[in-house]
Amino acid sequence: MRRRIFNIIQIGNKDDVPSRMFDIGITIVILLNILVTFLETFEELSDLNGVFKVIETVTVIIFCLEYILRIVTADFLYPKESHFMARIHFLRSFDGVVDLLTILPFMFLSGFIAFRILRIFRIFHLFRINTQYDSFNMITLVLKEKWKQIGSSLVIIVIIMLAASLGMYSVEHNAQPEAFPNAFSGMWWSVSALLTVGYGDIYPITVLGRIMAILIAFLGVGLVAIPTGIISAGFVEQFRLRSASDKKFQDIEQIGEIVITKDHEFVGKSIGEITSGSDVSILLVLRDEMSLLPTENIVLKKGDIVVLRSEALKNNRVKEMC
Repeated sequence: MRRRIFNIIQIGNKDDVPSRMFDIGITIVILLNILVTFLETFEELSDLNGVFKVIETVTVIIFCLEYILRIVTADFLYPKESHFMARIHFLRSFDGVVDLLTILPFMFLSGFIAFRILRIFRIFHLFRINTQYDSFNMITLVLKEKWKQIGSSLVIIVIIMLAASLGMYSVEHNAQPEAFPNAFSGMWWSVSALLTVGYGDIYPITVLGRIMAILIAFLGVGLVAIPTGIISAGFVEQFRLRSASDKKFQDIEQIGEIVITKDHEFVGKSIGEITSGSDVSILLVLRDEMSLLPTENIVLKKGDIVVLRSEALKNNRVKEMC
């Protein structure tokens, strides 16, 4: 029974009707809970507070039941650990912490302001939806694979942002000390300028400051494009990989391998001689413990394993070639 519950609540299996229904149901519950959290902030809807309270109570009860079930079935999620350590592992995991933080504010809503602020964490419950769809999983995969490049670009942005802040303070402090009282005060301006937002609440008035602002604004356009380009390239790469993996290899019947014996006709011949004027294409040569990429100058030896593509393989004439 616990295994079945785990398969339903943890594994998003589209072919399993109960699992699919659970995914859809929990998604609706999450969206309802977050929607109520937003609507409660409107004074115009104060007459519906009773309805909001009922919806919030029901959704939180569902969250509690789901949280308990995930704790009970945590040993299936971490099969290499004991029952107790598996549950501890889940409680300390990202999903476990977010699940707990979405429940606590409801219980202590009238208490400390810290618990009321924790209602924000209900939004992070939407990450549960993320795990059910490949399109969202691709975002996570791209960020994981490109995090080094993205991190490097963000470091560059921070360095230039600090330099812009210090530079603007140096040239604008004497002209408008109330706007740039210290070096950190230029941080807000540098962020808005580098990110090409330009709110206009703080702006340079000196000639040198305006020249610097023009340069920084143009520089900001390029800086923002760096992480955007990295992420875009990651998406293109993932789409190509998935498209390639989804394709059916129609020429798979034309691919085979040949073990070169001492009497084989390929012994002592180069790849260029074998492929010249024939329909044979050599894809890979396995020699001892090495994998050799085929070039025209490679001479085949006894014991080599040749992976090739040929129409003869499709026509069931493998023995003729071997």
